[in-house]
Amino acid sequence: MAFCASNPVSDIMTTDLITLSPNQTMEEVDRIFNENNINHLPVVNEDMGILGMISKSDVHRVSYGLSVFHNRYKKEYNKSLFKSLLVSDVMTDRVAAISSDKTIGVAIGIFKENLFRAIPITENDRVVGIVTPIDIISKCVEG
Repeated sequence: MAFCASNPVSDIMTTDLITLSPNQTMEEVDRIFNENNINHLPVVNEDMGILGMISKSDVHRVSYGLSVFHNRYKKEYNKSLFKSLLVSDVMTDRVAAISSDKTIGVAIGIFKENLFRAIPITENDRVVGIVTPIDIISKCVEG
């Protein structure tokens, strides 16, 4: 497929989603990232409405930030803290979501203007997919 800025994001979005609840622990988030080849997780309410996003980078940042203990019990202390942190404590709630009928060009514009590395895609205020710059590169540019 050649460059496809005028195509809808629904043509390239990932629809096989794993989502999070704001009440899940960061320990669960870490497990999900370790078991799946993904870098971003939408945080949704019970109606699949977008509340925020968590990235692998967020998990690494929090893990690194928890390293406040410099003794032989460091790992145990940090593991306990990680178990107590909730998704809502760490998630980014500033999210640019777009509807599935918006063009890939709109998504490119959002990526260029902001610091977002993933955009949740919605239909009727429900998260139905996600798009990343890698999706655009791998599916829209012939090499």
